[in-house]
Amino acid sequence: MSASDALSEPAHRRRAVVIGGGLAGMLAAAALSGSVDEVTVIEQDVLPSGPEPRRNLPQARHAHILWSGGAEAMERLLPGVMKAWLAAGARRVPLTSQMVALSSQGWYRRWPDSHYLIACGRDLLDATVRDLVLALPGVTVHHSTRVTALEGSPGRVTGVHVRRADGTEELVRAELTVDASGRGTHTRRWLDALGVRAAREEVIDPGVVYASRVFRSPVGDQPFPVVNVQARARASEPGRTAVILPIEDGQWMVTLSGTRGGRPSGDPEAFHAFALGARHPVVGELIAGAEPLGEVATFAHTASRRQFFEKVKGWPEGYAALGDAVAVYNPVYGHGMSVAAQGALALRELLTAHGVDAPGLARRVQRAVAGPVSTAWLLAGQDVFYDGATSRRPGPAQRLLGRCVDRLMHTSTGNYTVATALTDVMTLSAPVTALARPGVVLATLSGPRRPQLTAPPLTDREIALVRESRKPMRAHSHAPCVAPDLRAGSDLP
Repeated sequence: MSASDALSEPAHRRRAVVIGGGLAGMLAAAALSGSVDEVTVIEQDVLPSGPEPRRNLPQARHAHILWSGGAEAMERLLPGVMKAWLAAGARRVPLTSQMVALSSQGWYRRWPDSHYLIACGRDLLDATVRDLVLALPGVTVHHSTRVTALEGSPGRVTGVHVRRADGTEELVRAELTVDASGRGTHTRRWLDALGVRAAREEVIDPGVVYASRVFRSPVGDQPFPVVNVQARARASEPGRTAVILPIEDGQWMVTLSGTRGGRPSGDPEAFHAFALGARHPVVGELIAGAEPLGEVATFAHTASRRQFFEKVKGWPEGYAALGDAVAVYNPVYGHGMSVAAQGALALRELLTAHGVDAPGLARRVQRAVAGPVSTAWLLAGQDVFYDGATSRRPGPAQRLLGRCVDRLMHTSTGNYTVATALTDVMTLSAPVTALARPGVVLATLSGPRRPQLTAPPLTDREIALVRESRKPMRAHSHAPCVAPDLRAGSDLP
């Protein structure tokens, strides 16, 4: 049956429509599969058949981190996806033994592992998920097709109006429509046209610009930690970050960022100097002499934006939104993919418990989606302290929350209990309320149990691997101090 025939077929079978065929859309389709007879994904582009770039996903050229909380949600939605990623070349990076990170409050120690992240290029990650989803029964993608409006009333959405590439238009009816179209979502406009009250919107825009370049790894296929130099939102100077993410095929994805007054550019000659100018020059030092494998890609649409759909009175039946259609975050926090995965998992769990026809299902879904969104939003909310990030200066409650976050992060640099609790939340493996457990609160009030590190905790072996590479690291006046070799259990609390 052709895509054209499928779009015009009478809706005698239970159908769900997913708006958007990106990562969130594929995960939504996986969540819906099994609860309806057909899942129709409406995608405005032609999706690639393998790990290739997508035209409307410019952020794919930058470092993407899939935290363990998101990876495990995807594994539950698509059993075997973890194995498929690793087989395709992705890396499972233990945390925190394989992360060298400078937080706003100092260097984290490389504690014994409690979590992990999946590191690979976004194209590989998406293609692996897409292949598994499109193999599910009843899932069909209609390429080069746009949703132009919703069908229904203020109380219920019953389908979508679509326009295909040849200009023909159709109405696709559905028991449930899920908006997973990303940061370009039209949900507010579509619902307004039906007479649904608009959701409250919150925007935090520190004016971040990202610049990324892929390098041949100086250490080849040898394991190397993620290196992450973060900014201080409450400092007087612009916030600069620098990240090395070891990915597939012996490559390093290096992503730099800067806020207003200190942004990186697409100039390849300026890339290395910007990395050296971050709060610590370690990323610049590690990539000195490394072979670039492409040009510098930039990305500037980085404002954090949240729609409070879960608070809309009279939210219509038959409609839900998840992923970036609900909230987008400053990419430096790496939460977008994981939040989308947990939202899709919540969708599946509610469909399994109540069924697609259950009264109030859409509102239940929107409230469940708001859980991981709220955790990620709280963490990204620290960006309000950058100059010009919001129209109003941070109020007393935000300043108090900022001081609490600073205290947590400061203590986590030298206290395993707090570091693990913070990693629980950062990886979206636990809700933010985990930080309010009595043991965590007491430890935070007591402060770090160990003195702060004064240099990045790279091992002798890791530095040697870079220096002994074919293109050795150039000497620099601020060469990083090398910590003693870390052995299993050497940093036990």
